[in-house]
Amino acid sequence: MLLQRLTHPTILEALAAAGHGSKVLITDGNYPAGTVIGDNAELVYLNLEPGRPTVTEVLDVVLTAIPVEAAEVMVPDSGPEPPIFEEFRALLPEDIGLTERDRFEFYETASESDVCLQIVTGEQRIYANLLLTIGVRMPDDT
Repeated sequence: MLLQRLTHPTILEALAAAGHGSKVLITDGNYPAGTVIGDNAELVYLNLEPGRPTVTEVLDVVLTAIPVEAAEVMVPDSGPEPPIFEEFRALLPEDIGLTERDRFEFYETASESDVCLQIVTGEQRIYANLLLTIGVRMPDDT
């Protein structure tokens, strides 16, 4: 048994094969995962039931396994910022801002060939989709 928090074998394999610039998509339960997926993305369904697990629960664990250099979110056409964005900011490194994309631009970006992993959650909050760009592991990182 592994001594780290991330233990899902498919997710571990996809992240281990990824490199700098590869992208990881964590989606809410409404995301069209079966039809909006990149050619190189491993698709993992974690949506156990409505609301479980949440995108932020998955993000919290994924961040223990990879460095992140960028994050992108899907934004509504109008109205206030989705409340979950503040939770994303609280979990991500302080120097990582959220790049906003409209729905169809986000779908296009999230289905490009550099997306190596797509994790579907049971998240019920809307606009809870997060696209992470993997950063560089520095020589001193343990």
